[in-house]
Amino acid sequence: MRAAAVAVAVLVVVALGITGVVLGEADDSPGLQGLGVLLAVGAVVLGTRALRRARER
Repeated sequence: MRAAAVAVAVLVVVALGITGVVLGEADDSPGLQGLGVLLAVGAVVLGTRALRRARER
């Protein structure tokens, strides 16, 4: 159950990151694109750590 919640949260945050990259590209804003990439990569890293820790228990 917890793993499913983590997976859904990661997908939502990655979608927000991708949206930031797309909107940043449309507005020619490198800062928004950078934040979008950091958001997506951070979500994947933290989600992976959370799932690994859940499996160890």
